[in-house]
Amino acid sequence: MPRAGLDTTAVVQAAAELVNAQGLEALSITRLAALLGVRAPSIYNHVGGLPDLRRELALLGLRRMGECMAEAAIGKAGPPALLGVALAYRTFIKENPGVYNAGLRASGNMKTVDEQIQQAEERVLRIVMNIIQSFGLEWEEGLHAARALRSLVHGFATLEVSGGFGLPLDLDESFRRLVELLSAGMQQQARESTKT
Repeated sequence: MPRAGLDTTAVVQAAAELVNAQGLEALSITRLAALLGVRAPSIYNHVGGLPDLRRELALLGLRRMGECMAEAAIGKAGPPALLGVALAYRTFIKENPGVYNAGLRASGNMKTVDEQIQQAEERVLRIVMNIIQSFGLEWEEGLHAARALRSLVHGFATLEVSGGFGLPLDLDESFRRLVELLSAGMQQQARESTKT
């Protein structure tokens, strides 16, 4: 008999809390069942197993990240939009490290195309590309800039989460300066492309 009030959303949310606290590798059906106060077979009433649960976590993370980034971009363009979205992205990673890692691995681990995962990833890319194109960069140059932004935020935030910055220097200021460097480079690239 399924526990009253336990549904797929509750199972995925509990899994999200578990992986954010202990890391994605800590996720198991047995551990999740214990956390929810049910027997392991009860979890299978709501998800199809560990791969399905990881997929649900990836989808949850990608959707939430897209929402955070979209909200940060509202009414902005150019450098302020880039900084706003970068800050939202960084905050999401810091607050949801396990769920973020689930989303990071999603596409690469899928044997077939998962339309929901793909749509969530495309939404994030559209948000970033709209901002990058507000700098005046065309699509191909914009994709290179999007990769730079992703690498910048991912690298900084994952170092931050793992305690990789040991010096007593303001991390927010370091991050802001890093995004400003990328922004200045994008502006320079846009100016040069209009000359040719």
